[in-house]
Amino acid sequence: MTPDRQRRAPDLQQRSVLAGEAAAAAAEVETALSTPADQSAAAFFDVDNTVMQGASIFHLARGLHRRQFFTTKEILGAAWKQAYFRVVGVEDPQHVADARNSALGFIAGHTVAELEELGEAIFDEAMAHRIWPGTRALAQLHLDQGQRVWLVTAAPVEIAQIIARRLGLTGAMGTVAEHVDGVYTGRLVGDLLHGAGKGEAIKALAAREGLDLTRCSAYSDSWNDLPMLSLVGDPCAINPDHKLRSHARAHGWRIRDYRTGRKAARTGLVVGAAAGAVTGAVAAGVALRRRR
Repeated sequence: MTPDRQRRAPDLQQRSVLAGEAAAAAAEVETALSTPADQSAAAFFDVDNTVMQGASIFHLARGLHRRQFFTTKEILGAAWKQAYFRVVGVEDPQHVADARNSALGFIAGHTVAELEELGEAIFDEAMAHRIWPGTRALAQLHLDQGQRVWLVTAAPVEIAQIIARRLGLTGAMGTVAEHVDGVYTGRLVGDLLHGAGKGEAIKALAAREGLDLTRCSAYSDSWNDLPMLSLVGDPCAINPDHKLRSHARAHGWRIRDYRTGRKAARTGLVVGAAAGAVTGAVAAGVALRRRR
């Protein structure tokens, strides 16, 4: 391993840890006066293709595009770069650095309140009807048992919290964008909440909330979320990609597929490499600078 690669590895790990801790710190925590019946158990749900059909960040990006936050050429460029990462399986360190440095640049100078207001409108027009009923029912089962339920996603934490609030969940953890006095700087706190970062976020939240991870559940569609799924005592693959399905079967994990027949095959092969790729590329904000 070259010296440059040796330096990058701990740097990426450190960024994942920082992203996880930031997401946990920004998570909404249940404020109801009634105490949960089961305070040591909780459930964690990925969002894209697990709770919602498609990529939440893609739906957000479309809504912002309609509001002229960036051009069609820019979003297609970001999607292509991530599709290459997903299909080829090799991420050019320079490309990753460029994406990280420009992530959320398009909202630099905008306020948190503005993004939250737009997020509410975009949820109504593009996301609400795409919630998987089966996954929503699973989340409700945990709530009915007195457990808390958090979303864990690479999407901006503000959008994740809107989705969680609309579904009646406890809260959400997502990618944290730096802001000063309520105005976005265009930089991230740590890195995208993805892969190892999700595991770090859950560990930080569990320590803060006194959760016993062996009694917790986690749900995802993606092999990339193994760090999250492997942390808990009750992992479940929902609408899984091929690699996750194989892993789940080999380890005796629960599998739930709310897709059917040809649609399931098409979703697993195409969405995993395309729509899912958009999530990574555009995650935390399409990784693009706003143009007027």
